[in-house]
Amino acid sequence: MDTVETPMGRSEAARAPSPAVPARALTGCRHRLWLETRGAGSGDGARDTVVPGPDPGAVLRKEAAALHRARVRERLAALAPLTVIEPGPGAVGRTMAAIRGGAPRIWGAVLPPSGGRTGHSELLQRVRDGYVPILVVNHKVSDPGAGALTSPLDRWAPHEDATRRARTHRGDAMRLAHLTRMLQDTGHASAALVGGVIGVDGEAVLCIDVAPLLPGYDERFADRRAILAGEVETEPVRVAECRRCPWWQDCEAQLTAVRDVGLVADQSAARILRASGLETVDELVDYDGDPPAELAGSWRDLRAMARAWLGGQRLVRRRARVTVRRADVEVDVDMESFQEDGAYLWGTWLHRDGVDLGYRPFVTWDPLPTRDEARSFAAFWSWLMDRRAEAHGAGKTFAAYCYSQQAENRWLLGSADRFAGEPGIPTRAAVEEFIGSSEWVDMYIAVGRSFLSLDGRGLKKVARSAGFAWRDPEAGGEASMAWYLVASGREPGHDADARTAQRRRILEYNEDDVRATRVLREWMCSTAVDDLPLV
Repeated sequence: MDTVETPMGRSEAARAPSPAVPARALTGCRHRLWLETRGAGSGDGARDTVVPGPDPGAVLRKEAAALHRARVRERLAALAPLTVIEPGPGAVGRTMAAIRGGAPRIWGAVLPPSGGRTGHSELLQRVRDGYVPILVVNHKVSDPGAGALTSPLDRWAPHEDATRRARTHRGDAMRLAHLTRMLQDTGHASAALVGGVIGVDGEAVLCIDVAPLLPGYDERFADRRAILAGEVETEPVRVAECRRCPWWQDCEAQLTAVRDVGLVADQSAARILRASGLETVDELVDYDGDPPAELAGSWRDLRAMARAWLGGQRLVRRRARVTVRRADVEVDVDMESFQEDGAYLWGTWLHRDGVDLGYRPFVTWDPLPTRDEARSFAAFWSWLMDRRAEAHGAGKTFAAYCYSQQAENRWLLGSADRFAGEPGIPTRAAVEEFIGSSEWVDMYIAVGRSFLSLDGRGLKKVARSAGFAWRDPEAGGEASMAWYLVASGREPGHDADARTAQRRRILEYNEDDVRATRVLREWMCSTAVDDLPLV
């Protein structure tokens, strides 16, 4: 075999046969791919314990994506003729027959394995000189704005969209490049080198120029292929996906043993630090030179996190006096949604003039999507605005709190839009006025202003420092989605007692979330917070 050390420099002829690379292997952690390729218990340094199966959240996301694709398929078929390739044996042959026959649009296309690649495209769209791949994904691919290139669903007609701004998604980009290379191998790719993505709203195709993506894709593909072939070894590194990775316990132990700087810096910052010769937490603490220019703004925090790690601290104060907005009347709010189908529960905790008045949920158990969601949302909004008006009328201050307002704001605005005109539904302008006011307080932002945390700023991490504990040891957003399937009757095979039990479980979890933000706020305003070390 060719002895060139860099896999990217090897020719196809010089390679030994290696496993084909699916598009999903192109993103995510290289080390995880290496570990999963070697498998558990190989006896040569790989993990010797059984790797857990997929987490429930991943299973739910996969099911939701399949449902979204089915809905898009129905919509596309209603708009224009659609050649459907059913999965199973012979799918590749049926796909190529449809391509050679010039089918205008092919759903479920499975392309022939070639060049070490395997892959399928939800949709292939015929254009003048070939086909372009179009993905169907269950996430947002655009935001309100302007400048995106979009095409209608029934034909390929890219144009500048005055209502949408494109969102970048590395996984989509890599998969489009992967499929473009596979189409080129068949001789049926369009010379325009473009692709498309239909996002969660299912309203249009976001058009993407694939040509600039190909050089980066080719390098990444060669790297992943070399990993799968066992030609290169990788090392542990801390990245965002570590939070859900079954291998993280082992990786963390290895990183801790060498005191890797990635334990206190995110992946981007850690890469810059290593390039500057700072590979360990100790070296970062001891360094007395000028910081790398790219890290000048975060240098103080990085050094503080490193000192905290050395001192065994997980949470430290940024400032001597921790503050958070308080009011005479306080309402803590937490929303529960299911995938993209809707928000079925708005939970509240009311505190007035120093007295806790307790939890009140506004909920629909009708399976989402349902018009009954309008009723529960309207009841929540009316109750919240009544408490606000009462406080103002009595000359008292008012504040409502959530933890990371992005989700709540999305469903507040989305509910106002979807149910506009129904009884009790606020106008979008009314919602915008409220969430833009000082009376809507994001505790996530308040925590970020006051603390640095080695464990992240998630509510369950920070609230535990304040002494709060959730009643359900499995409590979490993804677990609650599994509970919801039973509680709402969407998952068949469960009797009324099971549904009641899961509804109670969801309500307790939601109540604990709003109580947690309440307890966290009280702790931040107490002298107990002074026990934390100061940056």
